[in-house]
Amino acid sequence: MNRFALGVSAGIARVTESALGPYQTAVIRIGFSGTWLLFLLREFPHREEMYGPDGPWSWGLAQQLVSDNGAFTALMWSDGRFWFEAVYALTVLTSVLLLLGWRTRTMSVLFMVGVLSLQNRSIFMGDGGDNVLHLMCIYLVFTRCGQVWSLDARRARLGREARARGEHVPDRVGPALWGVLGLALAAVSLSGRLFDGEEFVPLLLWTVWLAQALWWLIGRRAKTREPRILLDLVANIVHNGALLVIMAEACLIYATAGWYKVQGSRWQDGTAVYYPLHLDYFSPWPALADALAASGTMVMLVTYGTVAAQVAFPFTLFNRRVKNVLLAVMIFEHAAIAVILGLPFFSLAMIAADAVFLPTSFLRRLGGWAARARGRLLAGTGTGGTPLPKPRAPESAGNTAGAGDPGGAKDAGGAGDAPVGFRA
Repeated sequence: MNRFALGVSAGIARVTESALGPYQTAVIRIGFSGTWLLFLLREFPHREEMYGPDGPWSWGLAQQLVSDNGAFTALMWSDGRFWFEAVYALTVLTSVLLLLGWRTRTMSVLFMVGVLSLQNRSIFMGDGGDNVLHLMCIYLVFTRCGQVWSLDARRARLGREARARGEHVPDRVGPALWGVLGLALAAVSLSGRLFDGEEFVPLLLWTVWLAQALWWLIGRRAKTREPRILLDLVANIVHNGALLVIMAEACLIYATAGWYKVQGSRWQDGTAVYYPLHLDYFSPWPALADALAASGTMVMLVTYGTVAAQVAFPFTLFNRRVKNVLLAVMIFEHAAIAVILGLPFFSLAMIAADAVFLPTSFLRRLGGWAARARGRLLAGTGTGGTPLPKPRAPESAGNTAGAGDPGGAKDAGGAGDAPVGFRA
């Protein structure tokens, strides 16, 4: 019994003391914001036909649909072209800032608003990846996705170093951003447009705004550390719960897709992959698709392999090695779908969802490779693409102290490891 109690207490401590999976949530943040950003940029010339006033799905039809299903979309607040362009531009901007990890809590909320506004305005635009992005943009709001590989982590590290030197580091951008967004939220609420549909998203917006105010007040006015520790504990629980939901959602996607395929006759006889390869819409590289479809054995293996991998994936989570192998297979499969069937954004969305299961050691190694590649790139282009010359040797032995590496490489390794909580 004592051993069981110790195990339960250790599990509770692990869930409450830290936000788990910092590298996984950072990859999810980068993956989904980058996927949405690339999609918006690619469709920028066609934005008005897809989501704007010039589309076949008119503003009147969208208003009728939204009044029935209660979906949240800011594009229904006005049918003007200027309002549409402003929402589209804001969505692009928030995608960039979330990708960089600047004020991740606020940008994750604005990112969710942009995704829901565009997708709920025209629900027929998408290829399946939009459904995944639709769900994940909501889950991201609850995560502390800026702990690593973000500008927030860099700012937190620099702030700690400045406070260690006895310097005061004021944060004027956070409160200013909080105040501006609060005024906008209050104005929309008083106009009656915010609560036209379902109340989940409006209540979530107000909850996050009030939570940020409470976090700021406790951090600066509390005389003891207990209130801040309590808020940090709550934030960790919310983060870990959202991370668990993301993992469950990814497993549910694969499980339902696999079991539905099992019931299809074309998947049962091993010919299902053959047919999309002969559709013009899904054949950006006809020669490649024809080469794959020409082999009946290859078609059968890919068909049965897809079903087996999707059905088995949730069960492989209990074995780390098998899970990693099957995860690599799933990522390769989505990359092949992006190239052969011409569905890059669907594949990027699914790969971003799969990233929640990637091993931390692999992600840390990947981050190290990226940091070294960036360092070599910056060193190689420091003076017109030629390496910078080494410093001259000191003339006397008394001047050797302190000569050499200024310490820049030392700081590069630990950047981005500081946790960032609720920031405006």
